[in-house]
Amino acid sequence: MRLAEALDDMVDGRPPVETDRGERPRGWDSPGARAIDPDMAIDHLERAVAADGLEMYEHQEEAILDIVTGSHVIVTTPTGSGKSLIATAAHFACVAGGGCSYYTAPIKALVSEKFFSLCEIFGAARVGMVTGDASVNPDAPIICCTAEILANIALREGRHAAVDQVVMDEFHFIGDPDRGWAWQVPLTELPQAQQIIMSATLGDVSQLAENLTTDTGRPTEIITGVTRPVPLLYEWSMESDHDTIANLVDDGKAPVYIVHPSQRLALERAQSLTSMKLVSTEERHAIAAEIADFRFSKGFGSTVRKFITAGIGVHHAGMLPKYRRLVETLAQQGRLKVICGTDTLGVGINVPIRTVMFTALTKFDGSRMRVLKSREFHQIAGRAGRAGFDTVGYVVAQAPEHVVANAKALAKAGGDAKKARRIQKHKAPDGFVNYDEETFRKLIDSTPETLHARMRITDAMLLNLLSRDEDTVVAAKHLIDGATSNPRERRRLYRRSLQLGHALLVSGVVHRLDEPTPGGRRYAMNEDLQEDFALNQPLSSFAAEAIETLDPESENHALDVVSVIEATLDNPMTLLFAQQHEARGEAIGEMKADGMDYEERMDALEEVEWPKPLAETLDALFEIFAPSHPWVPADALSPKSIVRDMYERAMTFGEFCAFYKVQRSEGLVLRYLTDAFRALRQTVPEAEQTEDLADIVAWLGEVIRTTDSSLIDEWEALTHPPEEEGAEEVRPVRTFTSNRRAFTVALRNAMFRKVILAADDDFEGLAALEPEGSPMKVHDWEDALGAYWDEHEKLNDGPDARSPALFMVEKESGRGGSRIWLVRQIIDDPEGNHDWSIAATVDLDECDDADELVLRTRAFARMD
Repeated sequence: MRLAEALDDMVDGRPPVETDRGERPRGWDSPGARAIDPDMAIDHLERAVAADGLEMYEHQEEAILDIVTGSHVIVTTPTGSGKSLIATAAHFACVAGGGCSYYTAPIKALVSEKFFSLCEIFGAARVGMVTGDASVNPDAPIICCTAEILANIALREGRHAAVDQVVMDEFHFIGDPDRGWAWQVPLTELPQAQQIIMSATLGDVSQLAENLTTDTGRPTEIITGVTRPVPLLYEWSMESDHDTIANLVDDGKAPVYIVHPSQRLALERAQSLTSMKLVSTEERHAIAAEIADFRFSKGFGSTVRKFITAGIGVHHAGMLPKYRRLVETLAQQGRLKVICGTDTLGVGINVPIRTVMFTALTKFDGSRMRVLKSREFHQIAGRAGRAGFDTVGYVVAQAPEHVVANAKALAKAGGDAKKARRIQKHKAPDGFVNYDEETFRKLIDSTPETLHARMRITDAMLLNLLSRDEDTVVAAKHLIDGATSNPRERRRLYRRSLQLGHALLVSGVVHRLDEPTPGGRRYAMNEDLQEDFALNQPLSSFAAEAIETLDPESENHALDVVSVIEATLDNPMTLLFAQQHEARGEAIGEMKADGMDYEERMDALEEVEWPKPLAETLDALFEIFAPSHPWVPADALSPKSIVRDMYERAMTFGEFCAFYKVQRSEGLVLRYLTDAFRALRQTVPEAEQTEDLADIVAWLGEVIRTTDSSLIDEWEALTHPPEEEGAEEVRPVRTFTSNRRAFTVALRNAMFRKVILAADDDFEGLAALEPEGSPMKVHDWEDALGAYWDEHEKLNDGPDARSPALFMVEKESGRGGSRIWLVRQIIDDPEGNHDWSIAATVDLDECDDADELVLRTRAFARMD
């Protein structure tokens, strides 16, 4: 779509009018802002659409006219009816008028997808993104962000926020018990902003429209009653899953999105489908060419590559973002025949799907298995059928596996009553929630229920309101009254606000001002607290206090600081359970060696948990902290060791995930590491930021960057495209070795990883670490370790063995100016002779080219 040039035409020579205070006027359609001609705006939009060979639907034209004339617009039309074009037109009109437009979505994957899409349409300079994990071009006139990001801006700045328009996608999330507040807050707290509300499953929105007009004085138009451009055909399948999939592909109904209740089942399905020939040899070669330059990490990356080259995609929240985006890109190109995933694609991800196949009509909602709700079913089913590509979409629901098996056995009986009676019926699995074809038909005919905002008040919200120069009590009441008209619910929220406010005062986090501010604010945060206290991490204050009690002379001081921070982070339960499983496996081995009988082992095993460094100390400190911080939940503190465990084991990201067998949840692990990295940088008091801690933080940041830098890489490609095809490639400024502190720590870890494996006499594991062309093979390691064991009974791998004094680097330039480092890790033998070492070489240029550490062992031998 060629809107960037159109935007230049409309903006050229007409700068926005300045206010008396020299600020940009709030409200792109308000007096003083750059005026836009609705007819001119629509003409530009129509020509841009026509240039792409498209034609607008009548309801799109109606919605766009309402937008450019300044109305709020609620778009509740079916999936595939062109809501994205309406949103794009809204951004265009807002920016043309000199305003700032925010696009919000419930998940980061959808935010990043929309970010790159809008960059292509409007140019990278005009689009930014803020998700909490990343901030790219945040001063751009179009910002893509999660709903919570905008909600926090609305709480802090209210009607003074530089937000002139909000495009809220997937607005049905307003009914979510935990997150609905983030969709409600901008409606109440941003009266200056034009609201563009969109979802395929909103239900009755008449009350919402009335409230918007009453609260803002701006008319609200509803776009609804639209016939789905691509009709859906529904089918209840009594065949096996594999037969259904094969038939769909053979009948030309691919791409097929296969929806599973869990990530594990999605991955297992993808694996099972590799036995089917879903793509031709020519198609397989085309896929291989397309992904030739894509860097797949070791471990799960190899699995993803195998699936993709077979025409199979996997898509779920546990994957690394770079793999999800690759699957989305290949699907958009039509190269994948099936995509195995969870319901993540039901949240608006723009992947062209012809058929949606439900493997079950139930899901686990975090507490129980239940049948899909009407809104959930229609959100996912609506992904089927691509406007402009398909004339019809297909939705297939699989009968439960035991029902299919029983039906096949009955059919095999051929109507013989005696044979039918002898059939051994398959039973439903434990915990099965029943559904049948009638359930399917009811879901098809169902209408999503009317949405109601699910508001909640937290201490973080109250502290955000303190940023405003106005009476915080009045502001909180306005927030609550705007969220609900139910007197009982209002009273509940009033009480909650008063309780939290009183606790903040008693604790000293907030104090009463001697005199109100000019705007009427009577309270303020304690100036001694860090700026971001209780906004993102309620236990930030506890962490800072706990860190100050640590022994700075301890050799583990830096890692203990990490453990304090980790105890304040959310629990990645998948990984913690994996750590517990590993710990119990090790404990069983020790118990058997000690001669404990089975019953004793089982009793003792119940006490084995995942690693919890400093647990007793932290629990004792929390007991002191909690009485003066009553708003903090009693179970908020959760000691654990993930960053510390990875560092102490000297593992890379891939090695760590493989060790705990959580490769399919790499995305979860990466999100946790990112949270830990941010907390370590923001929360640790300056006095406690030692050189050792700085090493760990630098190492962790580089682990995150090298694991998945897809967002930054794509942004760089958009903002710095190659000058011309065939131009000489220029090495990026940021390379694997450019952060020398982080690179050196990674090198030390890699060498110490060899020490750990050598201590276990794991010569096969050591050989597996060696890159191609290394002189040390399995037999070389076996012989070298044998020689060491002839002299010593033990090889130390504790903290003393990791001393910086036992690690040496000699830097030199190789042939042609290459940068070679000679590395030596001295072994801490029990006699303290220190006469054995592991010697290795690392070529920094080779590491930069590979974007990972390439370390070749030269020898494990006596130093003499």
